[in-house]
Amino acid sequence: MRILVTGHNGYIGTILVPMLAQAGYEVVGLDSDLFVENTFIPTTVEIPSLRKDIRDAQVSDLRGFDAVIHLAALSNDPLGNLNPAITYDINHHGSVSLARKAKEAGVSRFLFSSSCSTYGAAGAESLDEEASFNPVTPYAESKVLVERDLRQLADDNFSPVYLRNATAYGVSPRHRFDLVLNNLVAWALTTGQVYIKSDGTPWRPIIHIEDISRAFIAALEAPRENIHNQAFNVGRNEENYQVRDLADIVKATVPNCRIEYAAGGEPDKRSYRVNFNKINRLLPGFQPRWNARMGAQELLAAYRQTDLTLEDFEGPRYKRIDHIKRLLSEGRVDSDLRWKSEVKLG
Repeated sequence: MRILVTGHNGYIGTILVPMLAQAGYEVVGLDSDLFVENTFIPTTVEIPSLRKDIRDAQVSDLRGFDAVIHLAALSNDPLGNLNPAITYDINHHGSVSLARKAKEAGVSRFLFSSSCSTYGAAGAESLDEEASFNPVTPYAESKVLVERDLRQLADDNFSPVYLRNATAYGVSPRHRFDLVLNNLVAWALTTGQVYIKSDGTPWRPIIHIEDISRAFIAALEAPRENIHNQAFNVGRNEENYQVRDLADIVKATVPNCRIEYAAGGEPDKRSYRVNFNKINRLLPGFQPRWNARMGAQELLAAYRQTDLTLEDFEGPRYKRIDHIKRLLSEGRVDSDLRWKSEVKLG
């Protein structure tokens, strides 16, 4: 199979692409590469790619592919809140436009990287794929809108699939420090504090990026009748945690650290527990291998190896919102977050 991966240079993409290549797929990437300067560790696989914003993709770019794995998005809440209109333009309208063009180009399977954050403010009830959406951020709302619109495109020749990933963690060449476990380990190592910015009560299901990648590969390989126009929560039932539980795991992993709550920290509106029975039933090829304790150990080893500092992950070197603000202030991207043509890319 010939696969196009959008966002192949991102946090998940740089892990998924080598796994696809190892599994024997022919892989091509499409990515505007806004974070080309934020590489945390070297990438392991180079593939043919188009350096292009998904909003500018053409039908001709999508011809000849058996499937599209659509990862590309503004992928965290601070970025989404920077300019909600751009979040909707890229994450919602850009995604739906890409899917329409993929359908026109004859692509038969379209795997959309959605999110369990679509459940939003949900509390402690265990939610399956039939649960109501309750998004509380532009990022999560954009995922809801894409799922809604892609359902209208499904037919006998075009199968969209919605993979609602739990909160990701794990080491990546394009690492993200805004994700809860990644962030807690970074704070613990560099400051001696497992720094909790809420009151610690919010629920989060978490999943390693390698296991997210395994879910996408399982969806590529599944019979059409198992996945056509369906949503799947991606994760493990036993990997639902309250943030304070994750803090305890980090404290037990990183030597000589203590748990510290931010002054005035309040309950995070984003709180959801998720049921993952469906993916285990319909996608038996999905066999996750990681848990939070293993992930904390992996993160600690990587942060030590790279001599990570607080300034690294709380500043523009790795903090995505600060990096985007710098690109804007330097005039290297326009207000729509497209590279300016006169600026050399990378």
